[in-house]
Amino acid sequence: MSDSLQDRMRLVACDDPIIVAVLREQIERRQTPRHSHERGQLLGSLHGVISVGTDQGHWVVPPVNAIWLPPRLEHWLTSDGAFRGWSVYVARPSCEALPRSARVIGHSGLLHEAVLRAAAWTEGPLSPAQSHLASVILDEIASTPEEPLGLPMPADPRLQRIARALADAPSEQRRMEEWAAWAGLAPRTLSRRFVLETGLTFSAWRRRCLLLRSVEMLIAGESVTAVAIDLGYETVSSFIELFRRQFGTTPGRYLKRSSG
Repeated sequence: MSDSLQDRMRLVACDDPIIVAVLREQIERRQTPRHSHERGQLLGSLHGVISVGTDQGHWVVPPVNAIWLPPRLEHWLTSDGAFRGWSVYVARPSCEALPRSARVIGHSGLLHEAVLRAAAWTEGPLSPAQSHLASVILDEIASTPEEPLGLPMPADPRLQRIARALADAPSEQRRMEEWAAWAGLAPRTLSRRFVLETGLTFSAWRRRCLLLRSVEMLIAGESVTAVAIDLGYETVSSFIELFRRQFGTTPGRYLKRSSG
């Protein structure tokens, strides 16, 4: 069904039906403020990139991917341009067997076709065939491996200040010691607490932040060379190698997968 026609009360308090699927399309930049849903949400991209943030992390969702958001998780999202995709809202009882934290997954051909079919359902109780298809969608959410498109956020307000500044301008060239002074803490404290709170060293977190930004730029149409230069990599080849290590493929092949 179309999002504009969706009765939003069904997404707030009702556990029936098990899933509600919604198609989404927009031609302009979208920015949704902090909010949450009583239902879990699987938000998928078919065209365009969306960025989703929570207090725990930041995720980039390119085409052929989807992000799972558990019930009542406060989040916000943005898209820089045209976007076409879908959402599946899952009733709270059915979320018990699903991941307890946000994550990006790939959407397989099976999940894609199942969601499009569910989006065409009319309101009312699900038939046995529809209930079976809903179970297929839930199984795909539960079993599809997580993809490396997330960036954990620290909880310490001083570290959060640094992390959000870097997320807004990932090519910023300040050294760790300069960031520490800017946030009012010792470099050793910054280094130690970043690992404790994110599981990544400050330099590893910064590299991932740059690579996630590169995904957004590549899908927006920037060339590999332009992305490497704009994000401050020493050489194009060093950018390609770091991209391959993170995503398991080169930027060119990644683009073909995302557009195909």
